[in-house]
Amino acid sequence: MTLLQLLVQKGILDQGRATALEYEVKTSGQKEEEVILEKGIVSEDFLFGLKSENLKIPLKTVSPEDVSLKVLETIPEESARYYRIIPLAKKDNRLEVGMVYPKDLKAREVLEFLARQSKFVYQVSLITFTDFNKVLRKYRTLKKEVTGALEELETELRGEEIETRAMKEVEFKKMVEEAPISKVVAVILRHAVAGNASDIHIEPIKEKARVRFRLDGILHSSIFLPLRILPSIVARVKILSNLKIDETRVPQDGRFSAQIKDRAVDFRVSTFPTILGEKVAIRILDPIKRKIDFKALGITGSNLKRLEEAIKSPYGMVLVSGPTGSGKTTTLYAILGILNKEAVNIMTLEDPIEYLIEGINQSQIKPEINYGFAQGLRHMVRQDPDILMVGEIRDEETASLAIHAALTGHLLLSTLHTTNVLGVIPRLIDMGIKPFLIPPTLNIALAQRLVRKLCPYCKKKVEAKEEVKNLISKEVKNLPLKIRKSIRPSEMFYVYEPVGCKKCNKVGYSGRIGVFEVLKMTDSLVKLILKEPSEEKIREEARKQEMVTMQQDGILKVLKGITSIEEVLRVTEEK
Repeated sequence: MTLLQLLVQKGILDQGRATALEYEVKTSGQKEEEVILEKGIVSEDFLFGLKSENLKIPLKTVSPEDVSLKVLETIPEESARYYRIIPLAKKDNRLEVGMVYPKDLKAREVLEFLARQSKFVYQVSLITFTDFNKVLRKYRTLKKEVTGALEELETELRGEEIETRAMKEVEFKKMVEEAPISKVVAVILRHAVAGNASDIHIEPIKEKARVRFRLDGILHSSIFLPLRILPSIVARVKILSNLKIDETRVPQDGRFSAQIKDRAVDFRVSTFPTILGEKVAIRILDPIKRKIDFKALGITGSNLKRLEEAIKSPYGMVLVSGPTGSGKTTTLYAILGILNKEAVNIMTLEDPIEYLIEGINQSQIKPEINYGFAQGLRHMVRQDPDILMVGEIRDEETASLAIHAALTGHLLLSTLHTTNVLGVIPRLIDMGIKPFLIPPTLNIALAQRLVRKLCPYCKKKVEAKEEVKNLISKEVKNLPLKIRKSIRPSEMFYVYEPVGCKKCNKVGYSGRIGVFEVLKMTDSLVKLILKEPSEEKIREEARKQEMVTMQQDGILKVLKGITSIEEVLRVTEEK
């Protein structure tokens, strides 16, 4: 039975009017639904409710926020728009599809084809025109915008192949400055910032160029581009960063700023030659993320107390250790934020300068002109500084100068690459520092890692598995008595797991936080350094100090529902 006949049956239309409308449907090429709604005979909700009843297909109310971008990729936009079909949700290999015209045989054929190609089964729900159009707009995403830009590029290059190596620098620069390459780069940057990515990777892989965003420490593929346009994109980024666009054989470093959403965002650029072409890594330095306090970093309890005491000292060293990408620089910037007062002269030596901080004298090292950490540190101490920050102590000369600066009345902040806090002192000794110079200069050593935070909107409290309970019990048993007493036994049997919702883009995690361990200088540690400064002996001293290890700090954050046990084990277990 047609919808017009149903309306007659319901007494909403008389037979004469229905016959006239049926004729209009046949002659205009419009669908019944379109004619009925155009004439304002019934509301859309009423009409589709009636249609649902008649077809015995459930009517689904859809919110665009509930449809993920990944699910949208299942059905191409052109097919979705033409056949009025839209993917709504996917679980395992089962796809829920919304259709405006579920009885459309051609639309069904398209669905069958896509199901065979992508190996999924589908379940159909009826949706209204309004809901269909709302979700359809969501196709205007990164992929859509870049595709449009690439289509423009195809028009520009159609009919000719441009050999970039043979082009003069001026010609090549002009080509990449013109749209749409500039638009491609702008779209990538804008979506990375909007998605809270920390890094962008643009890299060649076989016959494609891949764009990946690092979100909360994990890389995610975002889009694939034709490999042949990669040189143009790399050149555009080089021009923005004031790098040599004709030099593709050696790595280059640079930076630039761009206005995105009414704020200036800094981008740090690194190019790297590979066998398939140049790779570009772009670090996003968003001003919104600059101001961060210790609590937001995850430094709490005894760790916080020790750090605050150490930075109040007018002299000495505060060393932060951990691998690349563990948040060491962020911690140093947080310390500088607290120490930055008009009455003190703060100077930094960095590689590279990530954020410009008002009131602080920041300097970028340049090894190519023999201006490294050691050379810079020599000159900084002649500038009457109170506080010094050296990006990294990586050699004997820098270590020796840092020790000297700390001995002569300066507070010095720096980083080291060690596995944990226990390795800081042995590492300094390996660099040639005499053991007797370490106790009077080192205030504290701090080690850290970053874990992803559970999404507060969808995390789920569950009973821990037996092996997890045993691990938590073991770590809690080794915690200082004061902390141990604050944990109820029942709390150790439950943990939180990621679920995934629209707020966290179905990932289950949102943002990152640090797990820390802090070792302070004590009389017993002084004796140990002068006698036998091995990691094992320092571990024993750390236990006596009641130091909370990174794993224990992570377990405490697990019990508070901040992160998951899997995240803590991922970053703290020795590989």
